[in-house]
Formats: sequence, structure tokens, C-alpha cells
Amino acid sequence: MTEIEWTIYLSGEIHTDWREQIISACEAKDLPVNFIGPVTVHEDSDDCGAVILGEEDNPFWRDQKGARMNAIRTRTLMESADLVVVRFGEKYKQWNAAFDAGYAAALNTPYITLHDPALTHALKEVDGAALATAQDPLQVAKIIEYVTTGRLQRR
Repeated sequence: MTEIEWTIYLSGEIHTDWREQIISACEAKDLPVNFIGPVTVHEDSDDCGAVILGEEDNPFWRDQKGARMNAIRTRTLMESADLVVVRFGEKYKQWNAAFDAGYAAALNTPYITLHDPALTHALKEVDGAALATAQDPLQVAKIIEYVTTGRLQRR
């Protein structure tokens, strides 16, 4: 059976290497996947509106310019995704990740949540709509392997 190439959007926390762990594990198994995602350079994501469209005196409008420009990328890429992985980290509140989970659900795009068990109660509604909830990036890679190839690694 011919495998299709899956497009997987990696959303959420940008302060750890979870994306690289998933990508490396999937590359090592030569999985039929293409990864996409948001801008992960925090300063660029925050400053894009002011740098491109001009600085604002009011921080609210400065943030709005950047958020709206980032939404162009996020919405466009998520709409082309076959699967979304949403990572919630420990240190920072990823409100955008919660939005991305809801957006994926609204698009009827399957999504996987990834977070520490300590966040289970706080994320119960988000996890409730997810088709899988993982606790580490290697679990996500194993899910991706199974759903894209049908191969189950029992070890």
C-alpha cells in the first residue's frame, strides 16, 4: 500500500526542544511526514507587527499587530495540516496553544496534546477533544509512526 505524506503542525511551547525530538525520531524512522509550525523565535513573533507596520505607543495595539500577523501564518498552516500536535509546557502559559487546539477542533483536524501529567486537570477539556494525549515527545513520534504507516512498535 502506498503511503501518503502527512503534514503535521507543531504548536505551542517554544522554550524547549520538544519539536526537535519529534522531528529527529520521525526522521530516524523515515516516516512520510512534513512538519510545519509557528515562528519559534520569540522576539520575532512579538516584534513582527511593530517592525513591519510601525511602532505603537500603546502596548495593546503593538501586541495586536503582531498577533494578527502571526494568525495569518497559524491559520493558513493549520488549515493545510493533517494532524496538529499541541504542546503545553510547564514554565509559561501557552494561551495560543489552547487557541490552536480549539482551532484544530473547529477545523475537524485531529490533534494530539503533549504535556506533563501535572497539567492533566487544568487541560481536561482540551485533552477531552484530543484524539491522543502524550506525556513526552517520543510518545508523539510513536503515535505519528503508527497513524502514518500502520506499524506498531511494541518495544
